[in-house]
Amino acid sequence: MRTLSSPDIRYRTFGSGGPKVVLLHGGLQSSANFTRLAAALATTFTVYVPDRRGRGRSGPAGPDHGLHTEIDDLAAVLDETGAGNVFGLSSGAIIALHGALALPRIERLALYEPPLRHGGFDPVAWLPRYEKELAAGRTAAAFVTVTKGTGDLPYVPRVALTPLVRLYLRNDPSVRELVPTMRLDATVVQQADGPLSRYSAVTAETLLLGGERSPAYLKGVLNGLEPVLPRVRRVTLSGVGHVAADNSGRPELVAAELRKFFR
Repeated sequence: MRTLSSPDIRYRTFGSGGPKVVLLHGGLQSSANFTRLAAALATTFTVYVPDRRGRGRSGPAGPDHGLHTEIDDLAAVLDETGAGNVFGLSSGAIIALHGALALPRIERLALYEPPLRHGGFDPVAWLPRYEKELAAGRTAAAFVTVTKGTGDLPYVPRVALTPLVRLYLRNDPSVRELVPTMRLDATVVQQADGPLSRYSAVTAETLLLGGERSPAYLKGVLNGLEPVLPRVRRVTLSGVGHVAADNSGRPELVAAELRKFFR
C-alpha cells in the first residue's frame, strides 16, 4: 500500500510497465476486492487500486463527503500516478463517469454498470430501511437490505439470508466495517441524479461493460448511456452478474476486455 501525499488516500500498485490504469471499487468493497483483477492486468499494465475514502486503509470520510469529494480523490490519484485510464464498478463507475466530465486527463474510461437513476427506477430506495437497521445495531439486516435492494440476491428469502450474513460478518470483520460505508455510495448515486443526455460531453473513449445475469435496471442504464456517449462500445459478459470484477466473481473475464480496451 502507498499513500498519496495529499489527501489521505492509500492505494495498491500492481505491475511496473505498460499503460497506467486506475481501478475504482464499488459499494461494500475496498481495494482488497480487486486484487485478482489487478493481478490479471499487471502483466500488461501498471495498475493502481485506491481504497476510496472511508474504506480499507484510506482516511475517513468527512461530513460533507459526496460525489465532488470522490472526484477530487480520483484527481489526486491520477495526478500522482500519471494514469489516464480508469475502470469503475457500480458506484465507482459513477465516480469515473463524472470524473471524465471534469478531468480531461482521463483518455479511456471503462464503466461496469453504474447504478444511475433511469427509467423511473430508484437504485437507492433501500436507504431508509438500511439507515434504521444500522441505527439499531442490526448490521447483518442492513447488509441484507442493501443486497436485496440492489438486486444482487433477488431470489433468496430475507429470512434465510440474514442468519447466513450474520455468520459471514462475524467471520470477516473487514466486511462488517464496510456496511456503514454504503451510505457514502448512496450519496454518490443521489448526487449523480440527472438526465443521461449530459454525458454526451464525455470526450474519453468509453467501454460499457455489463453482465448477462445482472438486474434489468442496470442493463437499462447501459441501454440509456450507449446512444449518448460519443465514443463508445459495449460488451455484455456471458454467465456473470454485477460483481464479475470482484475477487468472488469472474475477474478474468473483465480483465480480458480491459486488456483489449486499454491497450
